[in-house]
Amino acid sequence: MEIKEVGNYGALPLLSLNHVSVLCRSVLDSMRFYEEILGFVLIKRPSSFKFNGAWLYNYGFGIHLLENPNYDEFDAPMIESRPINPKDNHISFQKSLQFCFVQCTDVGLVISRLEDMGMKYVTALVEDEGIKVEQVFFHDPDGYMIELCNCENIPIVPISSASCSFKARGQSFKKTVSNKCGFMENVMMRSLSMDMMNFAF
Repeated sequence: MEIKEVGNYGALPLLSLNHVSVLCRSVLDSMRFYEEILGFVLIKRPSSFKFNGAWLYNYGFGIHLLENPNYDEFDAPMIESRPINPKDNHISFQKSLQFCFVQCTDVGLVISRLEDMGMKYVTALVEDEGIKVEQVFFHDPDGYMIELCNCENIPIVPISSASCSFKARGQSFKKTVSNKCGFMENVMMRSLSMDMMNFAF
């Protein structure tokens, strides 16, 4: 039998992120968090499922909650007393510059909303070549970490072609993508440009 190396094949024909599944102790508690704090909308899930759960959707992808009230603290991603660590596993959401879940345009308003809700959080600042990205990290009811950031400030630059920089706002795709870019870089940049426009409006 002939064995072929994985490297001989192209990347899988993926379209987009569909959903993230989250194991939770209480579907109701987690639903409330993802609806009221992050703005997700409850949607219908298949009736064939024989376990408690919920599907939520917004921002182009879904959150699938799977209830398991019996998993102990050693199976949980974080115990309650564990500090919020920006270097830990997390899901990141880019804040809308027009309307976000608190109608905010800066991190200060996000922090104010979290404090009003009595939620613990940690802030961080990323700087690169004069560009600043503000980050806010906090936990969901089961200790999964969530990040909110203004990550659109950072240009998306493929390592394979540093000249193919992408700016989310203020420039058209044609002006931003260099003729030196390869076919796949151009496809990626066009897809990212459309995604950013969809998020912005």
